[in-house]
Amino acid sequence: MKKVRIIGLSCLLFIAAAVKGQRIKTADAALLNAQQDSLKYLSDLILRGRDEDARQNANDRFIPKLVQALKTPNSFYFPFDSVTTISIQYPQDSTFRIFTWGVESENTFFHHYGAIQMRTEDGKLKLFPLFDASDYILNTDTITDNKNWYGCMYYKILQRRFFNTDYYTLFGWDANNMRSQKKLIEMLSFKDGKPVFGGPFFSFAEDSVPRPLKNRFILEYKKDGTVSLSYNQEMDMIVYDHLISETNQPGKPSTFVSDLDYEGFKWKGGKWVHIDKVFHDALQLGKYPVGQPLDMKRKDLTKPRTAEEMNEETIQQQPSKKKPK
Repeated sequence: MKKVRIIGLSCLLFIAAAVKGQRIKTADAALLNAQQDSLKYLSDLILRGRDEDARQNANDRFIPKLVQALKTPNSFYFPFDSVTTISIQYPQDSTFRIFTWGVESENTFFHHYGAIQMRTEDGKLKLFPLFDASDYILNTDTITDNKNWYGCMYYKILQRRFFNTDYYTLFGWDANNMRSQKKLIEMLSFKDGKPVFGGPFFSFAEDSVPRPLKNRFILEYKKDGTVSLSYNQEMDMIVYDHLISETNQPGKPSTFVSDLDYEGFKWKGGKWVHIDKVFHDALQLGKYPVGQPLDMKRKDLTKPRTAEEMNEETIQQQPSKKKPK
């Protein structure tokens, strides 16, 4: 019994040390840690439940437990880092954080859930639940609020400031359905303290054939395809794969794959301005891009290479054999 008490005391001391310098009281941190164990268990079921009913039931139990945990004073400073199947993203200024996750149905469609927790001075909960309306949004190029959210799982937030206003570029992924998946970027801003998703921030004015501003940029592609859409810090640019139809059906996004060419967006004058071609190195006659690199770790956005060049590099790295005398 004494050993159990010592272990329990050690856990409390560890929790207190983890939140040292922050505002969570030791007792509240211990409570949050216990609630986190329940949330972790349910979040695993949301992802790996045996069928749709099991996954949805776990989700229905997860949401109120998460809200209950977030009502703990200063819960914003508790990381919930054991709940690894739920995406939790922070902007650079840490003024809020976004929880997002998806629930798969039996027909492999995904419905997303989420919430924005604001950082508050008094430590009280200020929460904006996100309601996925993507199945009903016919025009995806629109501006929405948290009650009509274009559902996805966010994997990155990029912050920019323009004319004393902060804008947050959200990078999202949607497993979508059995035929295709999606990646998207959209801007999050706050008007009168409430979240606004989307806006005329994606410009194609510098293209050879200019196109209208977009409120949201979406890449839809083949279900088993590998497509990148992220921020390249060295280039200070959003870089993404250029897509083509592998079956010459430009009207069917489910046939789109990467051709190892790259496009991008550069932040200019409060807009993400489209760059039609990030790299301008032409392939030599007779050389063809790799359909999909065998080793994705060797795929370098700053130095795209052909299959022949990769093979030549491998040969050069092998030790030379001496001819027998």
